Amino acid sequence: MENNRKLLFFDIDGTLLTPYPWAVPDSARQALKEARSNGHLIFINSGRTYAMTPSIIKDLGFDGYVCGCGSQIYMNGELLFSSMIPNELCREIIEKLRQCRIPAFFEHPDKLLYDGKAPTLPEAIRNLKTEVEVEDLSLYTPEMYHTFTFDKFLAFPNVDSDTETFRRFVDEHFSCFIHDDAAWEITQKHCSKATGIQFLADRLDIPIENTFAFGDSTNDLPMLQFAGISVAMGQCDPLILPHCTYQTTDIRDNGIANALKYYHLIP
Repeated sequence: MENNRKLLFFDIDGTLLTPYPWAVPDSARQALKEARSNGHLIFINSGRTYAMTPSIIKDLGFDGYVCGCGSQIYMNGELLFSSMIPNELCREIIEKLRQCRIPAFFEHPDKLLYDGKAPTLPEAIRNLKTEVEVEDLSLYTPEMYHTFTFDKFLAFPNVDSDTETFRRFVDEHFSCFIHDDAAWEITQKHCSKATGIQFLADRLDIPIENTFAFGDSTNDLPMLQFAGISVAMGQCDPLILPHCTYQTTDIRDNGIANALKYYHLIP
């Protein structure tokens, strides 16, 4: 089986999780279990940090996680790779956000940070306080403020924001993906969902042609374009289809199971 082992990488939202009220279909649970039984390794590959990965996903028994758009990589409970934004640049980000009047929150592998001195706070912070540890970095001591880091952040420009100035700063230092809800997901240039696949394939000595990526939106493009086989979900953003090998059915219509069967990864 070693020679035929495949690495399977899954996005979370819209790929494994249905739209609200979020759930993992039973057919997907069973398909993932069968894939592992057949000797394949299964991984989450998500923009979410590990702390932001819901327990409904963690309970599925993945072999590992590529989190924060490739900035943290875990396997069998061990952190294998971590890349954090240097503190000096983190502080520069905070100052630039204040100057440009842009609310944001900052993602650390095990918590979220926000700036209590910002003109406004993202609505999401209020909701997330019940799910994950949240810290106000404006309350940090000078020593803490000169040592804290994070690995990526989400910014929420509005009509009062100087988006032009901030976009120039972002483009100089980072990669930026703008979501449908107008949130800016800002990540390290040298980390992506694709670099996560490369890291694990190298570590496990698996050729890239034996890697599979499953996704549904344009922020999955780095891994869909990189993997040996790329699978688009049935309800995906049509913009990803030219970059995918195969389109399966909707997540709610046995999409994961149908794709794994199509490629003979499960019976």
